Amino acid sequence: MSYKEMTKEQLYSEHEKVAAEYEKVKSMGLNLDMSRGKPNTEQLDISMEMIDTLARTHKLVGEEGVDCRNYGVLDGIVEAKRLLSEMIECPMDNIIIYGNSSLNVMYDTVARSMTHGVMGSAPWAKLDNVKFLCPVPGYDRHFAITEFFGIEMINVPMTENGPDMDIVEDLVSKDAAIKGIWCVPKYSNPSGITYSDETVKRFANLKPAADDFRIYWDNAYCIHHLYEDHQEHILEILEECEKAGNPDMVFKFCSTSKVTFPGSGIAAISASKANLDFIRKQMTVQTIGHDKLNQLRHARFFGDFNGMLEHMKKHADIIRPKFEAVLETLDKELGGLGIASWTKPKGGYFISLDTLDGCAKKVVEMCREAGVIMTAAGATYPYGKDPHDSNIRIAPTYPSADELKQACEVFVTCVKLASLDKLIAEI
Repeated sequence: MSYKEMTKEQLYSEHEKVAAEYEKVKSMGLNLDMSRGKPNTEQLDISMEMIDTLARTHKLVGEEGVDCRNYGVLDGIVEAKRLLSEMIECPMDNIIIYGNSSLNVMYDTVARSMTHGVMGSAPWAKLDNVKFLCPVPGYDRHFAITEFFGIEMINVPMTENGPDMDIVEDLVSKDAAIKGIWCVPKYSNPSGITYSDETVKRFANLKPAADDFRIYWDNAYCIHHLYEDHQEHILEILEECEKAGNPDMVFKFCSTSKVTFPGSGIAAISASKANLDFIRKQMTVQTIGHDKLNQLRHARFFGDFNGMLEHMKKHADIIRPKFEAVLETLDKELGGLGIASWTKPKGGYFISLDTLDGCAKKVVEMCREAGVIMTAAGATYPYGKDPHDSNIRIAPTYPSADELKQACEVFVTCVKLASLDKLIAEI
């Protein structure tokens, strides 16, 4: 029965019951962390053979004769370019291999725009105002970058097909201060939504008022499927921009952080030749070259892109039961109560749940008091301000199966109790 349909007496009776359940879970003395989307130990273990890939008996010279132990090769060895170009679905000529973090590449890209502009445009730091569009709920670390540089962030609601493109098109076409938009186009963080073909085409056909407007296309979960037979696919944005006559409008990012070892992977940016030429000029000052041994290690460990896809099936086998366990608990405990809705992703690392308005912070705080740390309520919005105080990001991957079961028990109890408190207060 929906809580909203209950009588006053029924609400009070249910509140007494759920409050007792909450006291019970609080007494369990839990200490569980579900705040970040981290791979668990079992996932990390499947990449351990990569550590020995570059044994002393192996030549450390790449196929183009590059000694990977030495300086040189600014934009990545050909083996790494081939591997990540297939991963990110772009020609090898349109990719630069960086170090271990795509987030670092995105930060550098914004920083470079602040100090030196974009392909000849005025440095953003010299402008009166710089703005970014931020699909919400979205990735907190994206928002942290633009907030760090003092860039004004504008919320754009997410739909089941991606960002609300009517709003995006309208704002971008009218305001030259809007210089970019953050996107996680496949298995979005945190909703798990994949942009529709129409959404991608509308992105490619944007007519921005600013010549230096760029789409920041963070394809973090491009091969992170949960199901072999239910994979989602997305149009390739560089190709679509080229067709639309906007070849320079997109920066595309990826990394192997949730493929091999987070913090020890390889990252890349994909863009038009003009964009990459501009980036390389500044890279020559910034670095002599990134870690080629790590690039070579990844290329040899996987062999080719098919090897990477087989590796990702192992990840899926480990984390899929965890997603299913969370969704089963949500359906069983919260389904039909009318107090929450949630996504059912086919890939990525998160489940997005919306409580009744005004309840998310209270749920997260109650979870913390019961020993379960969740992502902070509001984190999925710029400045940490969820206007409805309703969105919570659930990260199922890191806890063990037993820990996840306990955490889910705590979480659904907190959602129920916070909702009952709200409904009773409104009587």
